[in-house]
Amino acid sequence: MFRFLRFHYRERGLPESAYDQAAGTLRRRSAAGISRLVTNREYYRLYAGRPREELFAHGRAWFDAELACGTLLHLPVVNALARHRARGARIVLVSGSFRPCLEPVAALLGADDILCSEPSYEGGYCTGVVQRPVIGAEKGRLARALMRRRAVDPSRAAAYADHASDLDLLRSVGHPVAVGEDLVLGAHVAGVGGGTLPGIGPAPLSRPSAAAAPAPAPAPAWPRTPAR
Repeated sequence: MFRFLRFHYRERGLPESAYDQAAGTLRRRSAAGISRLVTNREYYRLYAGRPREELFAHGRAWFDAELACGTLLHLPVVNALARHRARGARIVLVSGSFRPCLEPVAALLGADDILCSEPSYEGGYCTGVVQRPVIGAEKGRLARALMRRRAVDPSRAAAYADHASDLDLLRSVGHPVAVGEDLVLGAHVAGVGGGTLPGIGPAPLSRPSAAAAPAPAPAPAWPRTPAR
């Protein structure tokens, strides 16, 4: 989200100092203990007054630029996703980010649904207002609601997360997977018999093909199920 904000400011011709000020304020507030829920709302206020078409155009251009660098996608998770999809799973992106960033990701990875923070638009312009940021418990609430609509037994669903604020999302499914070394998520998956995947390492990760070739390790023997 910060990388998109920097790209968006550059595309608008704003100086780097404008990005530094905006991002620095959010990071300082987070470091001071302000919740992610609050800072997520504050993040979207930075887009107030911007045309919807501009945000989505910048999202596509940002995604292409990031993908070309080869560091955007985390291969262990992409490969796990590909194995779920090969079994006929429904793939859902659950994120505090917004559609200008997430729609290109969904198109590349074959995701079926996006559950994300949704700033409102009036007359084609972003208001900067998000009624329900998709942070913390909201991720779990949305995942449960989608499973009810799709008549999916939560015990048959999987979720992947890398930050303690995603705990409620992992609690919403029968097959939680902690990505990386977060202690809160690690304790949860250890307690319920979930899985783990490595986090982001120091070496760049190359871009997978659109088909996302499967990893050499065999997939877990889980039933055919929508994956979160």
